[in-house]
Amino acid sequence: MTHRNLKLVVAYEGTRYHGWQRQVGQITIQEVLEQAVARIVSHRVKIIGAGRTDSGVHALGQVCNFRTHSSIPLDGLKTGLNSLLPDDIRVLSIEEVPQSFHSRYSARRKIYVYRILNSEEPDIFARRYEWHIAVPLDLSVISECLSMLLGKHDFSAFRSSGSSNRNPVRTMFRADLARGTNPSRLILLFEADGFLRHMVRNIVGTVVAAGMGKFSVEDFRETIESRDRTRAGKKAPAPGLFLVRVIY
Repeated sequence: MTHRNLKLVVAYEGTRYHGWQRQVGQITIQEVLEQAVARIVSHRVKIIGAGRTDSGVHALGQVCNFRTHSSIPLDGLKTGLNSLLPDDIRVLSIEEVPQSFHSRYSARRKIYVYRILNSEEPDIFARRYEWHIAVPLDLSVISECLSMLLGKHDFSAFRSSGSSNRNPVRTMFRADLARGTNPSRLILLFEADGFLRHMVRNIVGTVVAAGMGKFSVEDFRETIESRDRTRAGKKAPAPGLFLVRVIY
């Protein structure tokens, strides 16, 4: 029996989910997607995700794939899935790909953004999508710290315990700070060939501490070189983080 390998691009609002990866007794994005697909193709499937986003983290362009012997047209599958899925998960596209395609291992780069509201008052309507910081931040210090991340580094200082990645070396292609249409809204963008567990959130927590004056630029440089997680800042909250795109 011929199996098709299908690639999905999915967006989701991660607030009410316990992350991407299936876990016993928890509602996860992977589980909800697998259940919806199984109802349509009439057999169980295992969906592989490009990024294992944590509880409360969002995605604008998560990529996943699964194999099926169903011959359902792709347009019908997409329509059917979106009719079954809750309104905080949306399938954006579906395509058939070669059998060798693997959402995680075939990925060449990933792009994440982290959103911060740097103002005295929080935006209660955006609290699920950004980190509110009332203390003024020195953006020039944050930008200088971010520039030190570019290139190939051992990112052990920003890796949380429990990581399954044995090799902590990654290449960072972009680490930018920009303002949103509201100058109080800050957007930190990261593009790399891969990310360690909690790496983006640990970096954000550390550069924010530097922006508050708790770390100097030289301290940040030494933190990278130390490869010691205890030298870095606290992990930034989950709601500000978005998986934007996976590049193949």
